[in-house]
Amino acid sequence: MTDNKGEVLLRVENLCQYFGPTKAVDDVSFNIHKGEVFGLVGESGCGKTTTGRSIIKIYNITSGNIYFKGQRICAGVRSYREAIKEARKEMKTCKDENRLEELKKIIADNNAEIKKARFDHKYSDREYAKRLACETRADYEEKIKNASSQEEKNKLAKAMKTDLRVAKKTKLITKIQMIFQDPIASLDPRMTVREIISEGLAIRGIKDKEYIDNKVFEMLELVGLVREHAGRYPHEFSGGQRQRIGIARAIIMEPELLVADEPISALDVSIQAQVINLLNELREQLGLTILFIAHDLSVVKYFSDRIGVMYYGNMVELAETEELFAHPMHPYTRSLLSAIPLPDPRSEKKRTRIIYNPLAAHDYSTDKPTMREILPGHFVRCNDAEEAKYKEEFGI
Repeated sequence: MTDNKGEVLLRVENLCQYFGPTKAVDDVSFNIHKGEVFGLVGESGCGKTTTGRSIIKIYNITSGNIYFKGQRICAGVRSYREAIKEARKEMKTCKDENRLEELKKIIADNNAEIKKARFDHKYSDREYAKRLACETRADYEEKIKNASSQEEKNKLAKAMKTDLRVAKKTKLITKIQMIFQDPIASLDPRMTVREIISEGLAIRGIKDKEYIDNKVFEMLELVGLVREHAGRYPHEFSGGQRQRIGIARAIIMEPELLVADEPISALDVSIQAQVINLLNELREQLGLTILFIAHDLSVVKYFSDRIGVMYYGNMVELAETEELFAHPMHPYTRSLLSAIPLPDPRSEKKRTRIIYNPLAAHDYSTDKPTMREILPGHFVRCNDAEEAKYKEEFGI
């Protein structure tokens, strides 16, 4: 799937995340553009959270690739191993010399891909830190060269030493931060709020206590808390306040991409609105890009620019928010939309629920489905017969 609407910050290609025989995420692809909110929706167990956790490398992905800022940060090798296995199997019975040479090349190419994938997965952060350190050094050397006094040069040299130490410990993956679903379980009960929020800075190598304190106070005020909260423990706060602490912990690292994993599902309705409004404000102030994972389509409609719908580990539909709500195509998407309650008792009484039964809705026994672009920017998982039906329905 490709599109040309702005810079692509995150690219997920054919992501597979298997746990034994369970295919939690199976061949999922999508792009997230810089500055947008990409909503990922579906019922519990469909693979939304697993996709988010795979992106921030909590899990080692089974196969596929994840690119962030143009650099591959996650790579799986299962697809390459399967290609090698199939080629070796065919070699046992193949008598055609030309085909044997082709099979040998397939094996060599896939072994090379495995080597590259393992290197990128393991050393992407190291390579990024090296590049950042070189850029930092070059930037400071230029400033020192143009400094007007020895005192200014000494000050810049001292600042360069600190920033180089930080750059060498900076990881590309820290540019992606996650807000977890459960605001209680995601905070260490033995740590103060100051320690929780500043932990990332300490890991990065920042030791200036005054700088850390000021940064923590700034983050607390940014998320609607006060600096006096820094000395308290998580159990002293409400659910909404704990979620704000989780958001502060994420944004103190100055991320470019925020993975919000159902950040409001454990909160009261009035608090949900506050947290959503806070995320909207932070998006504007800090220029954040957000992957917003949720199962409440009415919230996602309000908050997201584009929406991807997942079902049983597969992406079944992807479109801009208005387009998806105006022209839902996949029967599962239609089922989800029909489940949204309406604030009008008369309309609610007449509302017809659409029940999605995949066995009755699809015949994939011979013609297998793939993601296809039916309308511009509107992708649906379907086979040839379904594609023809959708095009006929929408007069394409």
